[in-house]
Amino acid sequence: MTYYQNRGGFLSSWPPVTKSIIIINVLVMIMTSLNEEFMTSTFALFYPTSQYFRPWQVITHMFMHGGFWHLFFNMYTLFIFGSVLERVWGGKKFLLFYFVTGLGAAALHTGVQWIEAQHYISQIAEGNAMAAKAYAILKVTPTVGASGAIYGLLIGYALLFPDSVLTLIFPPISLKAKWFVLIFAAIELLTGVFSLNDGVAHFAHLGGMLFGWLLILYWKKKHKLYQHE
Repeated sequence: MTYYQNRGGFLSSWPPVTKSIIIINVLVMIMTSLNEEFMTSTFALFYPTSQYFRPWQVITHMFMHGGFWHLFFNMYTLFIFGSVLERVWGGKKFLLFYFVTGLGAAALHTGVQWIEAQHYISQIAEGNAMAAKAYAILKVTPTVGASGAIYGLLIGYALLFPDSVLTLIFPPISLKAKWFVLIFAAIELLTGVFSLNDGVAHFAHLGGMLFGWLLILYWKKKHKLYQHE
């Protein structure tokens, strides 16, 4: 286990990778506020057949957010749970976990979009004008946020510390981490299935949790869960 000594104030006590990710996200948010159209069209994630899609977006969208509160809650959660996991795993392994879960989230989200797109395309072939409009909207709708990786951190924490008790600010409910994660996963699955067009990438959240779970299972099988890389 790695310990970080506080030698220079509050920020210096944060694990370095967690701190760096937060700083990058804040800087990108500032840049987005200065030129939202350019930042969104260039760095948000678009469906692969969209005219706006660029390969680097699978990475850059993880550092963009749709507003202050979106950024705040993601970074707050990253600070709380990411700090713990980085101290357990070390910076390199934590960064690997963060990107695997973030990319896994993007993969599942895009996969669900592909299923939607195939449905729209089949409807378009039958002359459905509403399907054509829906497909056009899908291709120009950007996806932003670190939420997939954040949900990966949540399941990572729950798997390492399943019996630790967490308390929500609102409502003030206390439960063991393993139950919180199961409840969150169930909520995301239900809302993803029944609210596909609510503006939230629910399957990205589930993707982050799925790939986080799979990576930790792999590390356990190889007896590398607590080894630094």
